[in-house]
Amino acid sequence: MENRSLSLAARLILLLAFSCPALAADSGPSPELEADWQLRLDKAEALQSESRARKDEAERIFEQKSAQCRKNFLVNQCLDQARHEHMLSGRAASNLEIEGKALERAVKKEQLADKDRRQAEAAPQRAVERESRAVETGEARQAAEAEAAATRANKARQAEEGARRKAAEAEQQRKKREDHEARVARKMQQAERHEAEAAKK
Repeated sequence: MENRSLSLAARLILLLAFSCPALAADSGPSPELEADWQLRLDKAEALQSESRARKDEAERIFEQKSAQCRKNFLVNQCLDQARHEHMLSGRAASNLEIEGKALERAVKKEQLADKDRRQAEAAPQRAVERESRAVETGEARQAAEAEAAATRANKARQAEEGARRKAAEAEQQRKKREDHEARVARKMQQAERHEAEAAKK
């Protein structure tokens, strides 16, 4: 029993030793870091939205200029100029989208690295908790098995006592029956003697 309390105390000390970093790891990133990530994600979304808007605008302008070029005398030269302007606008919009996606990827990568770091810091705590749960489960299983064994032993003892009691009762009944039969036999003998004596008179 003393060894068990010592091992329990050792587990509690280990649990406390690892609980501080684990609690920090479980609490998640700091509010400042969360705010920085959110700010950068919002900026990435804004850049990608602006890129989509610029692409839509460039497409609209290109359609307008293409329609105007078909009315001009130098149609091909006008269309080439419109395509060139459309391509430059599309590149600028694509650069915004690339910048936004790169910023978003960087934030996601930082978030994943932070999550991995927190999980690594919490791993010893989780290992201690798993070991503690395993010990508790083992102890509970042993206690349940001991209780079940005690219950089985108690039932076996009760069954044995019941069998002994039935055997004793059966023996008692047999003796009573024999006594009764012996009394009846004696009375019948006495009655026969009386009859014989009466017949002699």
